[in-house]
Amino acid sequence: MTLRAAILSLHLAQYRSHAATTLETAGASVVLTGPNGSGKTNVLEAVSQLAPGRGLRRASPEDAVRRPDRLGWRLRAEVDTGREEIEIVTGVEDPDSPRRTVEIDGKATAQTALGRHLRMVWLTPAMDRLWTDAAADRRQFLDRMAMGFQPEHAEAAIAYEKAMRARNRLLKDEREGTRADPAWLGGLEAQMARAGVRLARARAEALTSLDAAQDEAETLFPRATLSIVGAMETRFAGALAQGADLDSLEPGEAADTARALEAARPRDAAAGRTLEGPHRSDLEAVYAAKGMPARQCSTGEQKALLISLCLANARALATVHGTAPILLFDELAAHLDDRRRGALYDEIAALGAQAWMTGTGPELFDGLDGARRFAVREVDGASVVEAA
Repeated sequence: MTLRAAILSLHLAQYRSHAATTLETAGASVVLTGPNGSGKTNVLEAVSQLAPGRGLRRASPEDAVRRPDRLGWRLRAEVDTGREEIEIVTGVEDPDSPRRTVEIDGKATAQTALGRHLRMVWLTPAMDRLWTDAAADRRQFLDRMAMGFQPEHAEAAIAYEKAMRARNRLLKDEREGTRADPAWLGGLEAQMARAGVRLARARAEALTSLDAAQDEAETLFPRATLSIVGAMETRFAGALAQGADLDSLEPGEAADTARALEAARPRDAAAGRTLEGPHRSDLEAVYAAKGMPARQCSTGEQKALLISLCLANARALATVHGTAPILLFDELAAHLDDRRRGALYDEIAALGAQAWMTGTGPELFDGLDGARRFAVREVDGASVVEAA
């Protein structure tokens, strides 16, 4: 039986437009309705801060500080992970030195630890441009999915970026006449290779899980054929398709990558950056039924593909971990016709997932049974949330 993760209560203090807001959900799905600019999305962003990373807006901790008060912000949530109930507290104490802290059951911990307790899938209006925006946005989307399957993926990404930045600085110094220690460069390249291999493998495994979830689904949303444009990911994807032992492949792949980085030092020094590696990979999608690349599809088709992928991601996470993730859908219902809106609510019900959804009017959510409904409005410059 699939379990479900749910936020039982959420308190926002001095978070963006919310001076003090408390929502009690009893584990049910949540619908937030109200005018644009009233603070609905801020609640969804607060929920997303209970997962690793910078939330659904990719904002810095300082960006969430409520203005003009300039006080620190704090979020406190009672959470049912599907296996236990925990309390998560996160926030910023000093807005002038904004370092986000995280506590789980009163004990300080790293942000990456949140991924071992909660998994989330979200879709926001800003993601509508995913297939036409820069590759970095698609890598972020891909890595968010991979992190849901493997929380340590975030640690690998941090390790890779840190080593790459240090290598780039040394190569820049060398270009300017200061010879870098070859052993130091080699050590950084070995770190990049080990972390890069972990990144590429996790991405390939995530796509394999998504493909399986799409193959097994009966849905009104279109299937997307996915592929990663990246040499390392392509090799791991091929090995997965052949049923190879990836653990045995990793050491050789890391050694080859380290040698390639060493050979590329002159070229990378001239360019001022590392030109090849998983930090340059891209995600491609094709509307399977039409054989059309997602970037060439209509805006409506691109939106439908995104919804399909998010639902497939949720199904895959439920299969792999045995627990349905929390879904965050911002202003999604208004962009669907009645048929697909009903299909979306049916899929949420079939997953058994807690969904947090926003919209301008309550009529958009008539088919979402059992949800807690809240009205959001602005009063004297602050968001107020009331049971609807």
